[in-house]
Amino acid sequence: MPTPRTAFPPRPDLHGWLRGGLLLAALLLPWAALAQAVSDPTPLHYRSAAEEARFHALAAELRCVQCQNQSLADSNAQIAHDLRREVLALMQQGRDDAQIKQFLVERYGDFVLYRPAMDARNSVLWFGPVVLLVAGAGVLVWVVRRRSRQLQPMDDNEARW
Repeated sequence: MPTPRTAFPPRPDLHGWLRGGLLLAALLLPWAALAQAVSDPTPLHYRSAAEEARFHALAAELRCVQCQNQSLADSNAQIAHDLRREVLALMQQGRDDAQIKQFLVERYGDFVLYRPAMDARNSVLWFGPVVLLVAGAGVLVWVVRRRSRQLQPMDDNEARW
């Protein structure tokens, strides 16, 4: 006699999947800890507290060229460690903040500055949003006026049911 068939297929072994997932997580967890950002291998040595304060203020104004959304002071990328050492070395050579920024701009472009100077190349970034806002408001006013001219006033007879 044949075995009766059920309407539903057998359930997958969910406990087996769960155990496999936990095993995989347990195997990958130590590797995830190793993938954390590297700390600065050579700590910076400041000559004075004033130099340290100036350095931190300057590093906060510079952007990490790899991370793109972090300042040089906040980034843990290897290039950020290198750039921090470079900035401190330039400071200790007697260069002022403007000269250090100019050195980095020549090397990496205006992107390295959080507040780049306004010039013809980046004027679209400074004024583009305002121009788009004014143009959008102008188009909106034009469309509303055009539609209001197209609507015809209703007679008193048409307004009654």
